[in-house]
Amino acid sequence: MLKQLTSWLRKRGGTPPDPSAADKGFLVFQHTGEVIRAERSLQAAGFAVEVKGPPPELRTGCDMVVTFPLIMESAVRRVLEKEHLSPMSAVPVSGPLLEPVSLYRVKDYGDWFMVQAANVKITVERASGRIVNVSGGGCPDVPYLASVLTGQSIEGAEEPRVQGHTLCSYALQKAFLEARRLWRQKGDGA
Repeated sequence: MLKQLTSWLRKRGGTPPDPSAADKGFLVFQHTGEVIRAERSLQAAGFAVEVKGPPPELRTGCDMVVTFPLIMESAVRRVLEKEHLSPMSAVPVSGPLLEPVSLYRVKDYGDWFMVQAANVKITVERASGRIVNVSGGGCPDVPYLASVLTGQSIEGAEEPRVQGHTLCSYALQKAFLEARRLWRQKGDGA
């Protein structure tokens, strides 16, 4: 939908909105599964969205929110309506106390670095890029995913989403991608 709007504006000589320069807002959902579905639907429609943690004052039981360019709220809501997703609220980020927080925590252990997303953690050896540990969560597929990933290179390992099917594997996917990004960014890890 965003691609269509941008194309339409360009054809008529208008300037499409720059989502990176726009004020941000975030969508609060009742359940984590709704956050995951909303993220996928909005990304498929071309929106620049991210999953983050809500500010402490707005936690509702679901510990994730979807951030989006506030100027695109009407278009975002149309996509969500088609998917039968109804956020509890859409909140503009109007100050530092309402800023969503990173879903990730990174810990430096000298020769290793660990990325945590929600309650799932992945630890990578700096010198080799080898995954040395996967832990956390309480879902049944995490031990299996840990056995598959441990010993693999963060660069070449299969993403957890390929074989995972739970909220924990979703969080592990996020931690995995962040660890890979950090590895690529600095060449030798975080």
